[in-house]
Amino acid sequence: MSISKALLQKYAELIVRTGANVQKGQVVQLAVSVEQHAFAALLMEECYKAGAKKVNVDWSYDVQSRLNYLWADQETLSTVLPWEEAKLKQAVEDLPCRIFIASEDPDAMNGIDPQKLSAVMQRRGTVMKPYRDAIEGKHQWVIAAYPSEKWARKCFPGAENAVDLLWDAILKTVRVTEDGDPVEAWRKHTEFIEQKAAWLNEQGFASLRYRSANGTDFTVELIPGAKWEGAGAINANNGAFYIPNMPTEEIFTSPIAGKCEGTLVAVKPLSWNSQLIEDFAITFEHGRAVSCRAAKGQELLEQMIRMDKGAAMLGEVALVPKESPVNQCGFLFYKTLFDENACCHCALGMGFKEVLPDGDNLTMAQAQQQGINDSIIHVDFMVGADDLDIDGIRPDGTAVPVFRNGTWA
Repeated sequence: MSISKALLQKYAELIVRTGANVQKGQVVQLAVSVEQHAFAALLMEECYKAGAKKVNVDWSYDVQSRLNYLWADQETLSTVLPWEEAKLKQAVEDLPCRIFIASEDPDAMNGIDPQKLSAVMQRRGTVMKPYRDAIEGKHQWVIAAYPSEKWARKCFPGAENAVDLLWDAILKTVRVTEDGDPVEAWRKHTEFIEQKAAWLNEQGFASLRYRSANGTDFTVELIPGAKWEGAGAINANNGAFYIPNMPTEEIFTSPIAGKCEGTLVAVKPLSWNSQLIEDFAITFEHGRAVSCRAAKGQELLEQMIRMDKGAAMLGEVALVPKESPVNQCGFLFYKTLFDENACCHCALGMGFKEVLPDGDNLTMAQAQQQGINDSIIHVDFMVGADDLDIDGIRPDGTAVPVFRNGTWA
């Protein structure tokens, strides 16, 4: 690995201080692979320097996860044990600042029965969801990345310096350089995104219309008064500003659940449950996904759409110009954290109640009454073709160009 210690330190500081924005006296929950233990130690130290009260670590290991699915039965894997639920209850009490480091092997679950994967996720997700809802909007969190050997070789097959190449791409997308100031770079970046979000909010669009030569022909209705947001968020519990995703290029909102028509064609593969869905499209009628096709992962895609009642409806629409630094890297990262920030995308499943006026203080049931979708999943898929046109439709029917040929009009 050619990344310098100084650069790694700068990256760790950015994740802790700008991304998560750890506050004095907060409990921090760090989720990271055992393979990245050295980086975990660096992050822990930065959290304590920022004033963290305690840093807890949830370790993961791809090999362990795969062996469990190969050998343990579905019932055993689906059961949320009392100690696991106790941890969730503690999180509701602590409202920890959470840091997730993505580095898993994109092929970790290749060959595992997709029905088993989906069934386990569905059962566990149903138990865990109320705790997730209870802390929504009341804590800070950030997802960032650290390149593992297997992930790097998936992105750059055959390259002897695959890890170095992936490091270079990651640091480029999060604006970390040897001689630059990433904090200032992120300040300017978030300011630009906020300006675009403000313009969208001023328009008061009732719907968006998508068109592309690849077959995308789609219209989705928007919630009146719902905000477009991007880059950063505010913890309603303590007022701290944080950046949930590093990198991030999107400006997003949640549409009206059950109010869309037409077909969306994906322009990039989707990695879900460490398995790939490729060359796929989803058709919606009366707001629900009624059919789908995929060259690879058809059964997995069908399982995903059937996860629960809300899984077949949209929870997010997001705008990302094709000039995005992620897109300019020129390869597929096999991580939604990056690939969703390459181009425009939509998400099946749970919506964001915080886009509603006073949304952080609403229960999920109240948010649903205003049009927010609810589900145990939230799965982003990319639709931003280079020729994608998007029009914003005002309540009087006036069409306003928003995107032309994959970028801002």
